[in-house]
Amino acid sequence: MESPPARPAPPRPVPRSRLYEQVADQISTWIIENDLLPGDRLPPERELAQRLGVSRATLSQALVALEVIGVVMVRHGDGTVLTDRARTAPVMEAIRAHADRLPEIIEARDALESKLAALAASRRTDADLTAIRSALETMERDIDAGGRGVEGDEAFHGAVTAAARSGLLAKMMTAIHDLIRETRLESLSQPGRPRESLAGHRKVADAIAAGDPDAAALAMHEHVMLVSDVALLRDRT
Repeated sequence: MESPPARPAPPRPVPRSRLYEQVADQISTWIIENDLLPGDRLPPERELAQRLGVSRATLSQALVALEVIGVVMVRHGDGTVLTDRARTAPVMEAIRAHADRLPEIIEARDALESKLAALAASRRTDADLTAIRSALETMERDIDAGGRGVEGDEAFHGAVTAAARSGLLAKMMTAIHDLIRETRLESLSQPGRPRESLAGHRKVADAIAAGDPDAAALAMHEHVMLVSDVALLRDRT
């Protein structure tokens, strides 16, 4: 007796679009419909929020999502500028793909950077400490001026990696550099996050300067966990 044909698997649920995803998609469509080109600027956030009928908070999250996937660049004092991906990126799919890989990026970053901080505490030189402090000063100046401190943040982590003097770990960090930059942009766009991140950096720097590997690793772990608390993950259901 023949077995009955196997039943097809039920269709997978269609992911529900979050409001900021819908707004990001609207902005992408508006860019194409208005024939905007790389280098063109989007209207100021207040004006754009009014045009789209959304809150500034939702618009801000949508712009961050577009920045993370490379559609726009947000320049302090210069507005939101379109990149050469503005008319080609599959916006909704790219945003969801980024959110899907965030947990793995956070795990890899925690493992690598905590170890790098511990090694840096054991191997740092006076020149390394100068580079670390310089990065902190760069970040603080940018934040004081109203920016997010992205360049100083990146310089700080680069200085810690250099101080660890581990060629293989440095290559691993280079391999995931772009993925970490995505999380950095997302994190530093959270309200109040730049100063929280700066404070975390200072704890790491103090432990490295004190030559305490355990304290440096713990401070870096706590820092990575803090900056990994991002809206794209909190909003997933």
